[in-house]
Amino acid sequence: MGILLSETAENTSYSPVSFIIVWLVVIVVMFLMMSGPQKKEQKRIKAMLSSLEIGDSVLTTSGFYGMIIDISEDTVIVEFGNNKNCRIPMNKTAIAQVEKPGAE
Repeated sequence: MGILLSETAENTSYSPVSFIIVWLVVIVVMFLMMSGPQKKEQKRIKAMLSSLEIGDSVLTTSGFYGMIIDISEDTVIVEFGNNKNCRIPMNKTAIAQVEKPGAE
């Protein structure tokens, strides 16, 4: 029985280099799996922000609903409330969702 155990132990030895290569491959695969959805989400947000138009209803990242009344290169002016007196300039990146008028 001792002879069988010593023979199998000699046949199953791994080199440290192959162990490192396997772990590097695992790390690279995990990185690619995690970065794919993030890039897809960034593309979606960029497309959403580039399609902003005056009159769109928006939800800000702080949870306020409003309507866009003016757009410049990197800022928008959003009108909040029913009385139309609250107009706040903010960065486009502060917009979380856009709803086009007439889109159901």
